[in-house]
Amino acid sequence: MNDDGEMEQVPTVVLCDERCHLGEGPTYDATTDTAWWFDIVERKLFEARLGTRQITIHSLSVMGSALGRIDAHRQLLVADDGLYVRDTADGRMTPYLPLEADNAATRSNDARVHPSGTFWIGTMGRQAERGLGAIYALHRGELSLLYGQITIPNAICFSPDGAIGYFADTGKNVLFRVDLDPTTGLPRGEPVALVTRRGGGGIDGAVVDADGLIWNARWGGGCIDVYGPQGQHLRSLRVPAPQSSCPAFIGRDFSRLLVTSAWQGMTEEAKRADPGHGRTFVLEAAARGRPEPDVRLSTD
Repeated sequence: MNDDGEMEQVPTVVLCDERCHLGEGPTYDATTDTAWWFDIVERKLFEARLGTRQITIHSLSVMGSALGRIDAHRQLLVADDGLYVRDTADGRMTPYLPLEADNAATRSNDARVHPSGTFWIGTMGRQAERGLGAIYALHRGELSLLYGQITIPNAICFSPDGAIGYFADTGKNVLFRVDLDPTTGLPRGEPVALVTRRGGGGIDGAVVDADGLIWNARWGGGCIDVYGPQGQHLRSLRVPAPQSSCPAFIGRDFSRLLVTSAWQGMTEEAKRADPGHGRTFVLEAAARGRPEPDVRLSTD
């Protein structure tokens, strides 16, 4: 139970038993029916072939936190020191652009691709230091700073038509809304507060469905909150791990929800009390999800 009303229990299964220290950055490639997500702290990239439930864990030399599909053979991987083009066939990573590479105190965090192909990317302090983070836009091969002085950037997501952007600073527990140019994915105005949480967990990763509803993981709340475009709370779906971190729509009809979780900061006692800690789940959410856009690079 929480201050938003009843918590819904929908059919839920464990997709991956491997416990993530900090599970984050899930995305889904509909062309191959494959889900991807990260354990940021342990430098792992998970690949789940949903049709066969085959899961491959790739070791990384960097702290990856998110990725976007470029084309059938390449991904753009966001890491603590920069952006890398990753070859899906052999995992080879080629540096693309640095990202705060001269600041050892920060790392990448939440990120998502706008319908135009512009990639919004968040950074934060490695110890979540106040105001050390930022949000950037990778637009046609160039990185530009959108917002600074952010503690923990999260919930980066976009309306289906690309005219609205959302992002959160979990340090303030506020979800912001901003008008965008749909053709570029860049802001047209100033952000305004849309949702402010007071207790009961923090605003973490989010994704927007085909109807414009925002599906937001609540860190410490063990659920996915669903909000309307005006910030009205509509539903809360239970996740069997308190530190639920980020959702992604999966499946050929995008009706299911993959949700990552984490055991970061938990005591041994808290872990024993939370059998699901760090696992990755699939919720039969009956969602009207939508595919993730591809990243557009300057050479496209």
